[in-house]
Amino acid sequence: MRQDSCEYECTLDDRFFTDIDAGDIQKGHLNVQLSVKKTIGAYMLNFHIEGAVTVVCDRCLDELELPVNTDNALKVKLGSDFSEEEDFVTVPEEDGYIDVSWFIYEFVALSLPMKKVHAPGECNEQMMGVLNEHSCISSPAEELEDYEDMEEGTEAISDDDRESDPRWDELKKILNNN
Repeated sequence: MRQDSCEYECTLDDRFFTDIDAGDIQKGHLNVQLSVKKTIGAYMLNFHIEGAVTVVCDRCLDELELPVNTDNALKVKLGSDFSEEEDFVTVPEEDGYIDVSWFIYEFVALSLPMKKVHAPGECNEQMMGVLNEHSCISSPAEELEDYEDMEEGTEAISDDDRESDPRWDELKKILNNN
């Protein structure tokens, strides 16, 4: 049994994220190593992606740079029509190639944390002031205390214990009627 393999390496920059036209990741600099192994009936694509990407902070909306270091695999088979299954991707035999750019983007996006926020104290101070002004919790320290209380098994502050924002009172009445 003979197995063939090839190694590819490329560097992706801001243009990749502009061309892919997906809004979550704005910029980045990534090194991608792709190993392709031909086996009987399929090709195994192994990706190693390292670098950093720029996203928007979920809290203050400023740019946030996050590190990326991920390893992923993709099994590709030749067939009559393009399809994506749970275990593999089928590529039309007459095409004979697969564009892996979207898969690379997905691998990077899935490697990022769900909550993308700056480290404590690094968010935009002006935006944090506006958020705190309109929030039931007056400071990130209080938010941390509430979270720690929940972790320790004590009761968290309920919505009834906090001061109510009059703008939401009418909406709460509608919600309670349903």
